[in-house]
Amino acid sequence: MPARKAPTVAEVRAGGQPPGLKERRNEEHWAGRLYMRTASPYFSWLFLRIGFSPNQLTYLMIVCGMLGGVVIALSSSGTAGILTAVAGALLIQAYLLLDCSDGEVARYSERTSITGVYLDRIGHYMSEVALLVGLGVRAQGGLESGIWVELGLIAALGAVLIKAETDNVVVARAKSGLPAEPVTGDRALRPRSTGLALARQTASMLRFHRIIGAVELSLLILAAALIDVLVLHADGDDGWTVTRVLAVAVAAVAVVQTVLHFVSIVASRRLR
Repeated sequence: MPARKAPTVAEVRAGGQPPGLKERRNEEHWAGRLYMRTASPYFSWLFLRIGFSPNQLTYLMIVCGMLGGVVIALSSSGTAGILTAVAGALLIQAYLLLDCSDGEVARYSERTSITGVYLDRIGHYMSEVALLVGLGVRAQGGLESGIWVELGLIAALGAVLIKAETDNVVVARAKSGLPAEPVTGDRALRPRSTGLALARQTASMLRFHRIIGAVELSLLILAAALIDVLVLHADGDDGWTVTRVLAVAVAAVAVVQTVLHFVSIVASRRLR
């Protein structure tokens, strides 16, 4: 049989990024829309030429995300602290790239699968947990028990619970014999209470919840490291630093968002 013609980048983009992909309300990350979806087809083309499968790319995504959390925990002071923050941010950018490319390769090669969806969801869980725990260890100044590590663990638990709250809507609907998405679409996301609907809209506009997302948090950790070392000349063992303030902030946001997200779901029409 004749060898299959190698795809062009344009063909990978057309097949891997169907119309409306960038506009997905709750799925597409702002960084994907802003720059990563422009760059990812070139890497997806390379991955296809090498012969990576979609699931192999997802596994690599998980590795990059978890390594990002490990690296930022290694050091928080001096030049080493900046270097680990830079390395962590770059690993999270690789995580985002692979998150785009695994789907593009799957769609272009017509190899989408339930396993791929499952691995993708688990990958996001694991990567965000690793980064939040890594921030706690970084703020503590080492892998030892202390309030900062505990704050990182609280934030990680909150991030997992928020994702579980979202995913279990689909589980609950499936067990009740309902389609995964309500037929009313986005209207089902709005709480029935006017007050709750306004509060949800306000929280969505402020977007404070994004600081516990992997991409945003990695950039905040880098900014905190630069301020700590270059501006404050601070050492984590000496007291409060911007890194420690960030650890408090992400823990607080995770706890508040866990409660608000739960209330929003129960008060909406998604469970009906």
